[in-house]
Amino acid sequence: MELCPRTPYSRAEQHPALRQIAQDKRYPVAQRSGILHIFKALAVVALGVSALPAHALDSLDITLRNSDNTSLRTRLRLASLLRTADKEGVTDPQDLFATALADYQRLLETLYAYGYYSGVINIRLDGQEAALIPPLSPPKQISRIDVSIDPGPPFVFATARIAPLAPGTTLPPEFARGQRARSSVVLDSVQTAVTGWREAGYAKATPGARTLTADHAARTLSAQIAILPGPQVRFGRLIPAGTSAVRARRIHRIAGLPEGEVFSPQEIDKAATRLRRTGTFRSVDVTEAKTLGPDNTMDITAAVVDEKRHRFGAGAEISNVEGLALSGFWMHRNLLGGAERLRVEGSASGIGGTTGGIDYALGTRFERPAVFGADTKFFAHLDLEVLDEPDFKSNEATAGVGATRIFSDHLEGDLEIALTYSETEDAFGKRRFTLLTFPTALRWDLRDNILNPTRGHYINANVTPFFGLSGEDTGGQIKFDSRIYRSLGSNDRFVVAGRVQLGSVVGPALADAPPTYLFHSGGGGTVRGQPYQSLGVDLGGGTTAGGRSFVGLSGELRARMTDTISLVGFADAGYIGAESFYDGSGEWHSGAGLGLRYDTVVGPVRLDIAAPLSGSTGEGVQVYVGIGQAF
Repeated sequence: MELCPRTPYSRAEQHPALRQIAQDKRYPVAQRSGILHIFKALAVVALGVSALPAHALDSLDITLRNSDNTSLRTRLRLASLLRTADKEGVTDPQDLFATALADYQRLLETLYAYGYYSGVINIRLDGQEAALIPPLSPPKQISRIDVSIDPGPPFVFATARIAPLAPGTTLPPEFARGQRARSSVVLDSVQTAVTGWREAGYAKATPGARTLTADHAARTLSAQIAILPGPQVRFGRLIPAGTSAVRARRIHRIAGLPEGEVFSPQEIDKAATRLRRTGTFRSVDVTEAKTLGPDNTMDITAAVVDEKRHRFGAGAEISNVEGLALSGFWMHRNLLGGAERLRVEGSASGIGGTTGGIDYALGTRFERPAVFGADTKFFAHLDLEVLDEPDFKSNEATAGVGATRIFSDHLEGDLEIALTYSETEDAFGKRRFTLLTFPTALRWDLRDNILNPTRGHYINANVTPFFGLSGEDTGGQIKFDSRIYRSLGSNDRFVVAGRVQLGSVVGPALADAPPTYLFHSGGGGTVRGQPYQSLGVDLGGGTTAGGRSFVGLSGELRARMTDTISLVGFADAGYIGAESFYDGSGEWHSGAGLGLRYDTVVGPVRLDIAAPLSGSTGEGVQVYVGIGQAF
């Protein structure tokens, strides 16, 4: 392999040995790099013999000569090891001398990455070329460093060939005759070729013979690279490694590696993802065996490290109208040795509020991964809830079992069967409901960050058919929540966020529907600036009830002021109607305000101050404090 056979690191005054390496075609770049490493090592050894006093570095100057390529200039400055050392306050002459010797190769590689193969690099320490300083007589002090780089002319590809290629593999269009001969393009093209063979099942595909020759007179680079695909490989055994408390058989089942099938790198990634999303393991490392087994099979090793078995947490949110909400949970990972999860959580809300009384909730949920296939988990739950809302009171118990299916990294769905018993009191009197329900949900999440998204979207659709077991009407509840995020400007400084919520109850009349299935608007989750659940259906005589239809609209403009502080302007609107679907006969209300966000490791701390814009359900200012974005 020959690259840049006549490229000196510095002008004719450089060390004769380096000049020979640069000019002689017998010395490819890799060997020249090795010589520099030897010089660097000798310098370090010699400098270690006698401790030299450190002297301050007064200046470091990096310039690009005979070129106005600002992108190249910026990249060279960022790549320079001397610049990094200067930023870190390194002043010891021993370290600076060794760093200067290493910088020749670092800067040369950067020139190659931009397609420059005739570059001249000078690194002068107080006016003396670093490469010419004898390694056994290093400078005792360094006060000024000048780095001067002449990139020379750019090179183009005279020949660009990689073969053989797997069927369907397309190399980057930049890897072609006449295109800028960037070394990064060569590396990307080789990686693309190898990846193509691996995706076709040839797990041990690797680059073979490589010929890279720079013609300085013609300013061209010829690149010819062979690929050795090797045999087509099939998956062998999955071998658990480590001291995990999860049974090996369960690790194998959760990973879902298709033993005996043709190798696929996507299946390797899927196996690692399945193990990680259980939440049972602190780290997961899935690796391929170095050698093939009988019949070209390849074993896969899954090295896992367990997380702590127990975890607990708590949260709080406060509003000047809704009062204080407290929540907490306790979780056990790997309950039965198969990566099962048990979570117990409780909450109390409305403490000190002026809308209804205090609401209580207590629930427990059990999950077991890889029950109906590697991508499906089983769950069972029991929930108890006591609600004291402005328009109704309810004591409810729900028990259910179901499954969650992971369709992709961004799409998942739930299917459940549950039994609910509730005792309610509202404008229509005291009633009891015994309902058999079939909750179904689909979630599509393409947000870049769950806690603080700046781009992408999120959709959550829920349909819950219910059947009365004690004479109640049969029907269903539909809920839809869609959120979208768009970044404006550089570095995500401005983010526009929008949200649409829809709800509907079909089947029973308003007077016969379970109160917990009806909709209200107002408060932190719907319309900020309006009191909690203040908008419902006016029944006359000062009584209200929830509606069978709901529409919620929200918009935010988030502006990042510093690395941790953001300002937010927002507006919300909500609609409640007595009909099952929106027909305009119901009522709207709205609110708007300003917010402050302070970013933490657990998400942004939120402070929102809002006031009503329209509607007759509220007046005055509402204040909300919590953790996480409003949506």
